[in-house]
Amino acid sequence: MNQKSAQTNVEETLSKSEAFFLKYKNAIIGAVVALVVVVAGAIIYHQYVAVPAVEKASTKLAKGQNLFANQMYEQALNGDSTGFVGLAKLAQELSGDAGNLANLYAGLCCANLDKWEDAAKYLEKYDGQGDQMVSPAAMGALGNVYAQLNQLDKAVATLKKAAELADNNSLSPTFLIQAGEILESQGKKDEALKCYQTIKDKYFNSYGFSRIDEYIERVAE
Repeated sequence: MNQKSAQTNVEETLSKSEAFFLKYKNAIIGAVVALVVVVAGAIIYHQYVAVPAVEKASTKLAKGQNLFANQMYEQALNGDSTGFVGLAKLAQELSGDAGNLANLYAGLCCANLDKWEDAAKYLEKYDGQGDQMVSPAAMGALGNVYAQLNQLDKAVATLKKAAELADNNSLSPTFLIQAGEILESQGKKDEALKCYQTIKDKYFNSYGFSRIDEYIERVAE
């Protein structure tokens, strides 16, 4: 292969990677944010508002949650003019479940602000504790953060783990398609095919199933 052909192949691979990142960044982060707002909001109410002993932690988290839900990510992360100290500081100050959720929110704020290294730092600290929705969603967000950091092997492994942890028609196909497309960008068509085939075999009632044959045909050529 001559130098020009090699350069062309590299450029094509980079273009595919960039297309993947641009295609999914806002949609996936947004979907995870929406899910976490709903589910984590319920967790916060149940664990922190309904339990008087931790009312102070609840109040602090609720302010950050409101800013987060209103897409005021910078203020949610670092504080605002009303005296709210920010989720970044709360993640350091609070312990237990409150600190755990503060790390999750801080990580998602950073992701929305394109602060990918910080996003990874906070999301890696989040312990989903085995729940069926927030934990895999947070792990999927971490996988997307790794992709943004160009840690593609780590991204694929994390997305596949998130899909396995979720094991449902809502999240698993999304994460498997993401993993598959990253693998395609790396030229690993056989591994991508396994991701797509899992959707076809296991998640045939999902929205992602409707177009899965197109993905399979693309990598089976």
